[in-house]
Amino acid sequence: MTHFPRPNVERRATRVKLASSVPALVRLEGGQHAKCKLRTISVTGGLLQLPKALQQGGLVEVAFQTDSGAVHGMAEVLNPSRDTQNGVLQAFRFIALADQDHQVLATEVDTAADRSFFPFRVTPTPTPKGW
Repeated sequence: MTHFPRPNVERRATRVKLASSVPALVRLEGGQHAKCKLRTISVTGGLLQLPKALQQGGLVEVAFQTDSGAVHGMAEVLNPSRDTQNGVLQAFRFIALADQDHQVLATEVDTAADRSFFPFRVTPTPTPKGW
């Protein structure tokens, strides 16, 4: 079954800015591939760092690996936002995801959002001798 993400106009989807870049692969309509880095992700789309801008409005396939599993979906390319020293940042929005890919993505976004909300790792402290 395919999932078609629909943005909620009343509430923006949670976005997670990734601390480290996640390698991603974009397959263009003509079959060419572009290696890029995923910078921000949500259940409705994300932000890629690419060597050069893609055509706005183009349909692409986006694939990347998360701790929860692989995500592969169809996306629409949005406006490039700005140039960086390492290329251009360009947004995309998912237009179709398999249910399993959507579940993996939702799990990863929720987990990452929880970590960013409470970034401290709780570890047991040994009780000093004599206490």
